[in-house]
Amino acid sequence: MTKLQRTETRPTGQGREPKAKPARAADRIRRSARDLFYHQGIRAVGVDAIVADAGVTKPSLYRTFASKDDLAAAYLRDYEVEFWRRFDAAVNEHPGDPRAQILAYFTGLAKRTSLPGYRGCGLTNACVEYPDPDHPARRVSIANKQKVRERLADMARQMGARDPDGLGDGLQLLLEGAYTSSQILGANGPVRHLAAVAARLIDASLA
Repeated sequence: MTKLQRTETRPTGQGREPKAKPARAADRIRRSARDLFYHQGIRAVGVDAIVADAGVTKPSLYRTFASKDDLAAAYLRDYEVEFWRRFDAAVNEHPGDPRAQILAYFTGLAKRTSLPGYRGCGLTNACVEYPDPDHPARRVSIANKQKVRERLADMARQMGARDPDGLGDGLQLLLEGAYTSSQILGANGPVRHLAAVAARLIDASLA
């Protein structure tokens, strides 16, 4: 066998599991911010805690995010993606049936409140933390809440509600109440009746 032939018969490594690439510093920062901001509050968490948790340096953080406020806004945009993923999953379970779609989401929300570490809606919490209408975190949160309001009113319209805007607002009030009351009284508090109350509100609006 020639030297060239010997070279060609060496193992190529095909069939081996490729090594997972280490997460980029920016991704680790976002994950750490997501966990710390959600569970402890944005104001309570400093940049030092985030970089320590992510295993990066401050220069790494500031190369991607100009400030902690920018990082907070990025965390909330990521959180919003998670929110719509859950909401749309409930919608997709019941195509063409907005009543069932809403009740499916509310049922899932009531179940999530019993999970360890549940702290309500990160977007709602950010609005409470930042009353300044120009704060980047509040702007992201308010934009989401406005979109939710429009979506619920549109779903109420699809159901044939006499007052779709009123029904949509009522459902959003239930939603926001669930986020807050579950943190105060837990999963065995009023939130356990969330889907049932929503169903009665919808049915009364359609009668």
